[in-house]
Amino acid sequence: MSSCAKQEASKAESLATANETDAEISAAQKSIEKTPDSATGYNKLAGIYIRRARETGDFSLNSKAESAVGRALEIEPENYDAKRLKASLLLTFHSFAEALEYGKKLQQKNPRDAFIYGVLTDANVELGNYKEAADAVQQMVDLRPDMPSYARVSYVRSLHGDAEGAIEAMQMAARIADPKDKEAQSWCFVHLGDEYFKVGRFEEAEKQYDTALRIFPDYHFALTGKGHVRAAVGDYENAAGFYKKAQERVPLTDTVIALGDVYKKLGKSEDAQKQYELAEFIEQKLGNIDQRRIALLWADQDTKLDQALEIAKREHAVRKDIFTADILAWCLYKKGLFQEAKSAINEAMRLKTKDARFFYHAGMIEKGLGNKKAASDYLQKALQTNPSFDVLQSENAKRALQELKQL
Repeated sequence: MSSCAKQEASKAESLATANETDAEISAAQKSIEKTPDSATGYNKLAGIYIRRARETGDFSLNSKAESAVGRALEIEPENYDAKRLKASLLLTFHSFAEALEYGKKLQQKNPRDAFIYGVLTDANVELGNYKEAADAVQQMVDLRPDMPSYARVSYVRSLHGDAEGAIEAMQMAARIADPKDKEAQSWCFVHLGDEYFKVGRFEEAEKQYDTALRIFPDYHFALTGKGHVRAAVGDYENAAGFYKKAQERVPLTDTVIALGDVYKKLGKSEDAQKQYELAEFIEQKLGNIDQRRIALLWADQDTKLDQALEIAKREHAVRKDIFTADILAWCLYKKGLFQEAKSAINEAMRLKTKDARFFYHAGMIEKGLGNKKAASDYLQKALQTNPSFDVLQSENAKRALQELKQL
């Protein structure tokens, strides 16, 4: 099939999916009209909006879902299905502490509902309560060993440095995903690709992203994954193409920054700057739901360091997860607060996660402290884990390691 034919097929499939969703929305609205005093129609409508938000990346649909759930709970305050939907939306809107407490209340009502343990797993992971997250995901998979359970098992294993275990669990999730839910199937393959990418297995990662794109054409997460792989192997022109295509579908901050970094690598400084400015605009437009990525960007670029550190400290005050600790460590390092940075990076590495960025940051912090051997060991570990963990920062890691060897 030619590229034009593929594009037309992709457009036709997207249109068919949109039409199907419109029909479902219309059916749910008719159900509400027939029985306006029932929560059922509102729950159906919310579920459709949530699924469509996942498929398209249109975050505003989650707000529509939130309104529908709110109406359902006004009509039937104890409606369990509406409460499950609310718990899911609390996670979507990054209200992790509230989601955790809400999930615990639902757990008391129905301790045999596997879905609730998924909520507890996600909330605890985001808050840095890793033992509680591991306990919750074990209960979830024991109750219902399905795709959502194994996907969470994969993530928890990855956090604890078990790369092979994470890959194995995500393979299982992909195998047992509902073939009718193409977005969910593709999501599994994207995250399987991500697990391969984290440990530098680029060819295997790309195969998973390609599989995701065959199942769900133009899936923005899979396009971004392809961009990461192409950039990692030095194919910057094609990387830019995949990032641009992903961005056209859903302009996520990570994708926008990744495109900016590739432009910078290609010597297109003005284009790169436009992307970085767009990333800042997107974060402001989203109402500052999660500014950690912008803080990391500013720290990487040695700009707005006071603002970056302020964001990192604010996030760390309410979220004790390892990724927030890592960003805090990097912001502290860039401000020359090496000892505080070391404390934060040790916190970030407490699970022995195989994350090249963590090792890179640890190496640079040790270098700043004058600990040459520790710095060299961490920088080597970063590049061994993933030699192209970041288009620009991996090059900085290589230069820093070379400087240490010359000392």
